[in-house]
Amino acid sequence: MWLLDYITKNSLKEAKSAKGDVTFSDADSVCVNSSLEHRNVQMVAPYGIYYNPPVGQQSVVLPVDGAFVSLGVVSNGTQSLSEGELKLCSKGGAEIVLKNDGTVLINGKVF
Repeated sequence: MWLLDYITKNSLKEAKSAKGDVTFSDADSVCVNSSLEHRNVQMVAPYGIYYNPPVGQQSVVLPVDGAFVSLGVVSNGTQSLSEGELKLCSKGGAEIVLKNDGTVLINGKVF
């Protein structure tokens, strides 16, 4: 009995952080290929920053409560962004969007 308990406790390894390439990216999650393939990883960032990382970029995935996250706020504000674009926004509604074509949108106005 003690041998079974010992084997069970010592055969389970805790998940560790890993660095890998983004292989898929959308408004809800990313897939990151490191020594393992991490699918449906939620993205997190500082509050008010939303991003949709380009495929091929490196990401660090961290274990959190039995799952993995890719650093920052869960990215729910990226529906209007294309891959590689950046949106900064505040709780009050101000926003800046850096578009792939070089334009900058500030509160919806093109600069």
